[in-house]
Amino acid sequence: MDRPALSRRRLLRAGATAVPLVALSGLLPALGGSARAATGAAAGPAATAALQLPSETGPHTRTFLAWPALSSIWGRQLAGVRNDVATIAKAVARYEPVVVLARAAQVADAQAACGSGVQVVPVTVDDLWIRDFGPSFVVGPGAIAGVDTNFNGWGNKQNPHNDDAAAAAALCTRYGITRIDAPLVTEGGALETDGQGTLLATVSSIVNKNRNPGQTQAQLEQKLKTTFGLQKVIWLAGVAGQDITDDHVDALARFSAPGHVILDNPGPSTPTSDIWYQVYAQAKQVLSSATDARGRSLTVVELPEPDYSKIRGKGSDFLASYTNFYTAGGAVFLPQYGDKKADAAAVSILGSLFPGSDIVPLNIDTIASGGGGIHCATQSQPVVPAA
Repeated sequence: MDRPALSRRRLLRAGATAVPLVALSGLLPALGGSARAATGAAAGPAATAALQLPSETGPHTRTFLAWPALSSIWGRQLAGVRNDVATIAKAVARYEPVVVLARAAQVADAQAACGSGVQVVPVTVDDLWIRDFGPSFVVGPGAIAGVDTNFNGWGNKQNPHNDDAAAAAALCTRYGITRIDAPLVTEGGALETDGQGTLLATVSSIVNKNRNPGQTQAQLEQKLKTTFGLQKVIWLAGVAGQDITDDHVDALARFSAPGHVILDNPGPSTPTSDIWYQVYAQAKQVLSSATDARGRSLTVVELPEPDYSKIRGKGSDFLASYTNFYTAGGAVFLPQYGDKKADAAAVSILGSLFPGSDIVPLNIDTIASGGGGIHCATQSQPVVPAA
């Protein structure tokens, strides 16, 4: 086949239906308060109170990527998507250590593609989306743990995914990191934090019966707080059923710093009637009046998408979100799509938001054709704070 079996931006064969924003609005009560986490261990229900999900903008020990394994998922695009993964790996490796997970039989090919500056290790995976199936690391003074968020193929929309589901545990074992079994099902791309106790998340990707049936938003919020050392969750509605992730927050809204949020703007070619414009408008409204865990109002900077009529590889499955950038080692890695004006504007905006950082644009069109981006394809292992 010519494209991924399931796109991460548009559902091709899942048969899911969209949940309108109006239906989600009732799931957005003004929930607040704080929670102390109980002690957790391998396969336990929660992180310790001293452990917290850090901001990605902090220092990393390494960056993880995964080598897409299956032609049954990518078809004729398999070679192209592997080239994109190697492009990201080599770019990030100029700034910090990079480890690529690959099936044992594919290690040699992955190593040859990524080069000697990247380490490739044998961990069996199905696909490349390590942000979602890899561990989400929590840290505290002298301590680190990997939270296994129980990847289920975005609500069993993509199969196979069993090897991806086992990868978080395998990676933690390989690096001697305590594994925490999350008391809910979610993905790393659904979690965006300022590192100071505030989480951005979409209702559509977490409060969803395909991940957490029978659980309320309030129940899931408490589990997120306890597991990840959070004090506040700012819920954006998102939209279910329009892409395989049910609208992960990491292509919609990101922290550039505490109190500062980057909001994806659908761009000049998106009509206000479009569902993605409505997702953006609802998020903008929520963020304009929200406060973070420390009571600060949020400064919101919009990051416009390119004009879809001008980008390479355009199509309904293509994710053209500059907001799905990745920070590592004093650099910001963002996609470039071929709309020269929009590409340049994204470089300029992110450069102003991350002063002193190198801004590194990359062509990852095949990954984008599968509905993902650079953030989706990476996962950072944070440096352990001093005890």
